[in-house]
Amino acid sequence: MQKNIQNITAVIEYIEAHLTEKLDLDTIADAVHYSKYHLHRMFADMTGLTAHDYIQRRRLTEAAKLLVFSDKPILEIALLAGYESQQAFTGIFTALYKMPPNRYRENERFYPLQLKYSLEGSYSMLENKENRPWEAAFAQETDIPCWMELVRLVVDGFPCLDEEEYVRILQEKIRAGQALILKDGGIAVGILLFDTETGNIDFMGTHPLYRKMGIPRAFLNKVMDELAKGREISITTYREGDKADTGQRREIKGLGFAEAELLVEFGYPTQRFVLKKEEPGDA
Repeated sequence: MQKNIQNITAVIEYIEAHLTEKLDLDTIADAVHYSKYHLHRMFADMTGLTAHDYIQRRRLTEAAKLLVFSDKPILEIALLAGYESQQAFTGIFTALYKMPPNRYRENERFYPLQLKYSLEGSYSMLENKENRPWEAAFAQETDIPCWMELVRLVVDGFPCLDEEEYVRILQEKIRAGQALILKDGGIAVGILLFDTETGNIDFMGTHPLYRKMGIPRAFLNKVMDELAKGREISITTYREGDKADTGQRREIKGLGFAEAELLVEFGYPTQRFVLKKEEPGDA
């Protein structure tokens, strides 16, 4: 596993060094000496994103940064992001950011779609062949640094991230006993914020390398047993077919949540999902 992590890290470093150049699977595969088919499978398996989606989201994030912090014309930014026309750039930018580039610039507020993947550290539990059950713990103030490292890694599922505001809310949730964390040594591999008044999961993230290890289910069990106290649980995510969705809907439905009403949050069209409380006699 550690070898695979090193390989993906090398791929990511190459992508990041050539973001403004022509990049496709063939080019990357040649550079890192893999077949493009092996590279495609390995990248998707380790990160949960295809290399194409990662590149697109990273480029749009860097473009958004230029829109807010530079005076470069939108056409120039479009070309730097790898698009041959401003029209093509505007279309995909609007699809993912939910507003055209000119309006995003006018708002003067940068937030990322995708930050650079950082997979540094020792992930000892990935080498553990025993299927030990996860035990979610209540987060402490000392967990905030590693918590925020994971937030930056899974930001694709949570648009409009303002780190200062997020940390303030996180501190409140920790004091209220509404923040759960799962760790592998000093690395946060799962995080969840819950609102005991509304029954809503406000934030749930799993480290990409641990996506197949049952972390969301472990959180859900903890919430139902200790926080929800038999009440209905809800969570919101992207609407069906939204290009910004990188698999969040599928994961939520796989946990047993049912579709509910359509919403708009932070300017993003979303949908609420509900997990009904178990009635007496339910299996």
